[in-house]
Amino acid sequence: MRQVTLGATGARISALVYGTMSFGGDADEAESARLYAACRDAGIDMFDCANIYNGGRAEEILGRLVAHERDAVLIASKVGMQPSGLSRRAIMQEAEASLRRLGTDRIDLYYLHAFRPETRIGEVLRALDDLVRQGRVVWLGVSNWAAWQIALALGRQAAEGLARFDVIQPMYNLVKRQAEVEILPLAADQGLAVLPYNPLGGGVLSGKYLEPGADRGRLDAMEIYARRYSAPWVPEAVRAFVTFCRENGHHPVTLANAWVMAHPAVTAPIIGARNVEQLRPALAAADFAMTPDLYRALCDLTPAPPPATDRLEERG
Repeated sequence: MRQVTLGATGARISALVYGTMSFGGDADEAESARLYAACRDAGIDMFDCANIYNGGRAEEILGRLVAHERDAVLIASKVGMQPSGLSRRAIMQEAEASLRRLGTDRIDLYYLHAFRPETRIGEVLRALDDLVRQGRVVWLGVSNWAAWQIALALGRQAAEGLARFDVIQPMYNLVKRQAEVEILPLAADQGLAVLPYNPLGGGVLSGKYLEPGADRGRLDAMEIYARRYSAPWVPEAVRAFVTFCRENGHHPVTLANAWVMAHPAVTAPIIGARNVEQLRPALAAADFAMTPDLYRALCDLTPAPPPATDRLEERG
């Protein structure tokens, strides 16, 4: 698999990142091992996790899987979604707990999982800086932050000489394009790596949920996914996308991931699966030859968000 540069860090990573949200949940330890092996065989060398995934079991399983080749892979984890929030105490405790579950001496990429307005941003940034200085974390990132929040933090970090955010992890897919308005332009301007999650829209863009009586996976199991993709225009847009794929000989999973990869600000999307069979078409996106005409045709299938100023007349 080809390698891409992780923002301004200078590090090189695989063009796809694997998200381990299924480890210890939809995928038991044996299936998780098969998924990990398939990813490594394909050339993936970065694995994304979080302290809350399946009550910490995902980190435990990932730690066991990487133990024999720890220096060959990069591990990302997150803090902030747990009830204790993002106080300095919570960050330090959760980082230590993640290191223990992962069985490692450092987390290569540590994200703030969400913006917590009740916590002073200076306290959060100084706690993260301490983790970097202690060697327990290599790089920092944020997930689910608005552009203004990212910009605010980058300014504080620069002014106070604190370790900088190098990576952002926004939600981004063909039916969730809000990141195009301010987040992706900010990333391009500031040299931030972009590792988007949900490139399949929680499985929506696979088209499998269109069938009557189909297993709706996360849409039924997790209310947040049902609400996230509940806009009335989404089913028709997905149907148009799946029809386009069928008529042009593309697998929807491959094409949905390849479309995310094609945005110039995107570094590498985070793919996921419950089993190896689901994983294969996602892996194929790494070698997909996206053309400008195909990219524009796909963009035309879903509504583009309005520009940040709402001056629609200035859109090209």
